[in-house]
Amino acid sequence: MTISVVDICRYPVKGLNAESLERVNLTPGQGLPHDRRFAIAHGSTRFDREAPQWLPKTSFFMLMRDEKLAMLRASFDAEKSKLTIERAGKPVVSADPTDLVGRTLIAEFFSGYLAGSARGAPKLLEAEGHMFANIPEKRVSIINLASVRDLERVVRRPVHPLRFRGNIYIDGAAPWEEFAWVGSSVKLGDLRLEVEAPIGRCAATNVDPDSGERDLNIPRALQAGFGHARMGVYAAVVEAGELTTGDSLTVPG
Repeated sequence: MTISVVDICRYPVKGLNAESLERVNLTPGQGLPHDRRFAIAHGSTRFDREAPQWLPKTSFFMLMRDEKLAMLRASFDAEKSKLTIERAGKPVVSADPTDLVGRTLIAEFFSGYLAGSARGAPKLLEAEGHMFANIPEKRVSIINLASVRDLERVVRRPVHPLRFRGNIYIDGAAPWEEFAWVGSSVKLGDLRLEVEAPIGRCAATNVDPDSGERDLNIPRALQAGFGHARMGVYAAVVEAGELTTGDSLTVPG
């Protein structure tokens, strides 16, 4: 059966919703353009825009602790350099997140929305070319929808694939087949990726991305059903190209 790409997602703001893309150009050593480009950090978090360094996820507001983030919708217009945050379908703030005034306006909204933090008022972080990922390396993540369906069999209810905040969603593979690709290269359209490691899952996946409810214990269900708490794999882009929904994935023999 053909393995194909069914969705391509980026997450402009770490911890917020996905934006679906029809096509994207990827370059070696990089993630999706503008993926995790911005982050909502605790007031106590130190970050130098001129010399950005990787920070652990505990430096930021995140679904693992702040499930109400799932009730917001973010969209980023790269050409206009405008980040828009919506709540209940209505824009609540729209500004240039690369500009100090714009970052301040966006941070003021989050200060009210996330009021009560013991680690200081939220601030919006950004640095050109930096990616606020959960790992230090710039990678893309691949989620196998067959594996998600196998998890649904265990929990006996639907599991929204966006709980896993993947970049590339594929279908047509066998459940958990993606783990066998670790250490190998795969072709996706014009791209070649090196699959590096399975992705361990935390409590952020317990939050339904539509309702914002913490309604499942995904790590526990994975452990109970399969003896591990992983879903999806990280991959490094090693040959540039365009990725389009519908592209086939092949594993060279």
